[in-house]
Amino acid sequence: MGQQIFTVDAFTSTPFAGNPAAVCPLPAPADEAWMAAVAGEMNLAETAFVSPRDAAGRPGAGEFDLRWFTPAVEVALCGHATLASAHVLWETGRVPAGRVIRFHAQSGVLTARRDEAAEGGWIELDFPAEPPLPADAPAALVEALRVTPAWVGQNRMDYLLELESEAAVRKVDPDFRLLKTLPVRGVIVTAASQSPEFDFVSRFFAPAAGVDEDPVTGSAHCCLGPYWQGRLGKPDLVGRQVSARGGVVRVGCRGERVLLGGQAVTVLRGELVGRDA
Repeated sequence: MGQQIFTVDAFTSTPFAGNPAAVCPLPAPADEAWMAAVAGEMNLAETAFVSPRDAAGRPGAGEFDLRWFTPAVEVALCGHATLASAHVLWETGRVPAGRVIRFHAQSGVLTARRDEAAEGGWIELDFPAEPPLPADAPAALVEALRVTPAWVGQNRMDYLLELESEAAVRKVDPDFRLLKTLPVRGVIVTAASQSPEFDFVSRFFAPAAGVDEDPVTGSAHCCLGPYWQGRLGKPDLVGRQVSARGGVVRVGCRGERVLLGGQAVTVLRGELVGRDA
């Protein structure tokens, strides 16, 4: 039998919406070149590789190594593929229902828990907060986005630009060739939401990582949460990423940590025939 692989739509309960991630649950850590090749073959924003930390690979232990690859590079933090990985581990019985999952990743230990009481199967991720600091906007950034930002900030991964309105966020049409020259992972654009259902909206562009526009970006909300907490004065927020597919992220700001809430649905179960299980 070959290696199992899944495609999961994250930050949505509706198939073919949200952000698709491939999830490859491995019996043991795999060769890095092979993982990069699989990610290139899947050609999704991220492919996640999950392997049990227990030496015997005991089911239900709840401790896993986790790595994420875009079609171009390995990344240090990814929300939607972590959400998708937790969903697959519970759905396939690799972790019992109700057990908290601890992922060991480049960005530290990340936990996932399923809210059994919440309707719709919400999953909560515990991630590091990545608040932005005020920054000067490089000329290439403003030129690439063709906008006049109300505020510009930067954290260790991305630029964040607040625009004047939700309509302005939706209208952004970047020059991806120029964006790719910036020395950051990506660029977040955001504004207050015009809908009472949501506190803010956003979009995320990361051409340097091989993803021109990411449909829904959990890790970007590690920056958006602290920023909008400061702007709106409340720690619990709901954001909508207004990409073509779209998705909803609940954000709870807890000091140096951010709780990201989302739903997920499996849309494909398959087998990689080029690798033995």
